[in-house]
Amino acid sequence: MSSFVTEVLASSGKLEKEDLVSKISKMSRKVEDTKEEVCDMINKRYNEFLPSLQASEDLMLQVDEVSKEMDALKACIETEVQENIHVAVTEFAKLKEQLERNTVIIKMLEHLKEFHSAMEKFNKALVEKKYVDAANNLEKARSSMDSLKSWKTSELPLLTVLGSELTVQRENLIYHLGDEWKRLVIWKLPPTKEPADQTSVQKVELTLTDVGSKDGESKPPVLLRCILQALAIQGELQHKVKLFSQVLLKYMLKPLVKHASLSVRVSEQQGEGTTLALQCLEVSHKEKSAPSQVFSKLHLVLKTLHTHLLDVSIGSKKLSAILGELIWEEMSQCIIHECLVNSIPTDSSELKNYSAVIKETEEFEKALKEMDFLQGDSTDLLKYARNVNCHFASKKCKDVIVAARKLMTSKMHNTVKITPDSKLHLPKLPAPSSGVKLKQAASKEDAVMENSKQLSAWSLHLPACRISESVQQLMELAVSTLCEAVGSSSQSALQLFFTVRNIFQLFYDVVPTYHKENLLKFPHLAAIQHNNCMYLAHHLLTLGHYFRAHLPQPLNEGVATFVDMVPGFRKLGAQCFLTQLNVQKAELLERLSTAHNFCNLDDEDNYIAASKAVRQVIHQLKQLATVWQDVLPVTIYCKAMGNLLNTAITEIISKIMMLEDISSEDGEHLHTLCQTITEEGPLVFIPVVEESKNRKYQEEVPLYVKKWSTFKELVIVLRANLQEIVDR
Repeated sequence: MSSFVTEVLASSGKLEKEDLVSKISKMSRKVEDTKEEVCDMINKRYNEFLPSLQASEDLMLQVDEVSKEMDALKACIETEVQENIHVAVTEFAKLKEQLERNTVIIKMLEHLKEFHSAMEKFNKALVEKKYVDAANNLEKARSSMDSLKSWKTSELPLLTVLGSELTVQRENLIYHLGDEWKRLVIWKLPPTKEPADQTSVQKVELTLTDVGSKDGESKPPVLLRCILQALAIQGELQHKVKLFSQVLLKYMLKPLVKHASLSVRVSEQQGEGTTLALQCLEVSHKEKSAPSQVFSKLHLVLKTLHTHLLDVSIGSKKLSAILGELIWEEMSQCIIHECLVNSIPTDSSELKNYSAVIKETEEFEKALKEMDFLQGDSTDLLKYARNVNCHFASKKCKDVIVAARKLMTSKMHNTVKITPDSKLHLPKLPAPSSGVKLKQAASKEDAVMENSKQLSAWSLHLPACRISESVQQLMELAVSTLCEAVGSSSQSALQLFFTVRNIFQLFYDVVPTYHKENLLKFPHLAAIQHNNCMYLAHHLLTLGHYFRAHLPQPLNEGVATFVDMVPGFRKLGAQCFLTQLNVQKAELLERLSTAHNFCNLDDEDNYIAASKAVRQVIHQLKQLATVWQDVLPVTIYCKAMGNLLNTAITEIISKIMMLEDISSEDGEHLHTLCQTITEEGPLVFIPVVEESKNRKYQEEVPLYVKKWSTFKELVIVLRANLQEIVDR
C-alpha cells in the first residue's frame, strides 16, 4: 500500500517537492556550518595567526564539494520549476530564494578560498624572488577582496582583517622591489648641501650592476626585468622612474649640456656592471658647448641606459619611452637655452653655415626615436633649429635693445661736433625690386611738381651744434639694424624694423627719467639733450624713406616710417631746455631780489647790495654763455640768452619804475649799474669762434631782447636833466 501511495505521489510530483524541501533544508544547514568553519579559519589565519594549514585545506575541499552539490541541486530545481511552474509557483519561488541566498554564501566562500590561495602563492613566490608571480598573485588577492566588498552581506570585521593583511603584504613587496632596485641601480652623488655646479658634479657616478645575471645573458638582466614588471603591476613603476629621471636630469644630463668641459666616461667590468661617470678632461675656455658636442655626450648616456636598463617592454610601451616622456620637455628646453640659442649666428652672413647644426639636430632626434625616447611627433629641437631666421632676428633684436639701453644710460657730456656738412653714414643699398620701381615711377608721373624758386643748398640741414657721442652711436646702431632687415624674410624684417622703433621709443622714455636730476642741475647737459632730440628728429624724417623700398612687404608699402615720432622728439627736446631756462630765470630773479628794490642807493650798504646783485647777474649770464656757446645752434643760443637778459632788465626796469623819488645821487648810482649791464650784456651774444663780428651782434641784440631799447632809454634818462628829458 505504501509503495502504491509513493508511486501515486511521485507521479503527481508531490513527493519530489517534499524531497526537495528536505534536501534544501539540509543543504542550508550544511552551508551555514561550512560558512562558520571557513570564516573561523580565515579569521584565525589572518587575525589570530594560528597554524591551521591542514584544516584550511580540508575546508577548501569541503567548500568545493558543497559547491558541486549546490550546482547539481540548482540544476534539478531549475528543471523541476520549469516543469511544474503552473502547479507550485509560490512554493518553488520560496525554494529558489532560499537557494539564491545559499548561492551568495557559496560565492563568498569561493572568493575567500581564492584570496587565501593567492596569498599563499604570493608568500611562496616572494621567498623564491619570483617577483612577477608575487605581484600577480597579490593582484588576484586584491580582486577577490574587491569582489567580497561588493556583497552587502559581507562580514565587515573579517574584511577589515583581510584588507590590513593585503596592505601589509603589498608594502612588503614594494620594499623588496625597492631594495633590489637599489642593488641594481646605484647612484653616487655629491652632498645635498653642495650646489650642482661644475666642481661638485664631477663626483657623480651611476652604476648599473649585473647582480644575479649569468654569463652571456642579454641586457638588461632578467632580475631587473622582473623587478620593473612587478613594479608596473603594482602601479609603482611611474613613481620609481620619475624619481630616477629627476636625479638623472639634475646631476648628469643638465650639467653635460651646461658645462663645455664636462664629459661622460663609460666603463664596463665583468661581474660588477657598467658605470657612467662625469669627468672634466681639460679646462675649457668656451662658455658654452657646440650642439654637436652636447648631442654626442647625451647620446652616449642615453644609449648606455637604453642597453643596460631601459630596453624593457612594459605592456605596450618601452621603459625608455616612459623615461623620455618624463625628461624630454625639460631637457629640450635646457638644450635650446644653453646650446642652440648660443649657436645662432650674430651676423646674417653666417646663416648659411647653420645648416650643419640643423643636420646634427635631425640625427640626434632620429637616434632618440630609434631608442624609443622620443615619439614620432616630438620634434621640439628640430623645429627650433629650422626656425633659425626668426631666432636670429629675435637674438639680434635683443642684443640691439641691450646695446641701445647701455648707450642711453652712459654719460651725456662726451660730445661730438655736428656741422651742416655732417652726414649720416648710410650704406649703399641694392636696387629695389621691379614691382617697387614701377610703383615709384607711377607715383612720380602722377605728382609732377615744378617751381621756379629753388631752396637754398643749406635747406633741411641740421645747424652746427654738439650732440652726445652716445646718441650718434645710437643712430648708427639703428642704421645697421635696418641694414640687417634688408634682404631678410618678412617676419625677420618686421622684427628688426620694429626693434629700431623700440630703440627710439626707449630713448624717449628712459633718458629723461634716468638723467632727470642732472638735466635740471647742469645747463650744459640740458643743452646737449635738446640737441640730441633735435638730431634724432632730423634723421627720423628721412630714415624710413631711405630703407622702405628695399624692405619686404608690408614694410615697403608705407609701413616703414618714423615720421610719426618726430613731433614727440622735438617737443621732448624743447621741454627739457625750456625747463632749464625757467630754472635760470628763477636764479636771476633771486639774485636781483637782494638789490633792496634799487632804492636809497645813496646809502652805502644798499648800493653795495645792488651792485653785487647786478654783478652776479652778469656773471651768471657769462657762465651760461661759456657752456652754451659751442653747444647750441647759434639761433637757439641767441634766443635763449636774449630771453634771460630780457628777464633781468625787465625786472630792473620794473623795480626802478616803482621808485617814488630818485635823487640826483640815486640817479647817478642807478645809471652806473644799468650802464654796466648795457656794456656787459651784449658780450654774451659774441660766439667764441666769431669774435670778428662783434658789431653785428651788438646791433642784433634788440632782436633777441625785447626790452633792450626801453632799457637803454632808461639809462639815458637816469643821468639826464629835465631839459634833456624834455628835448627827447
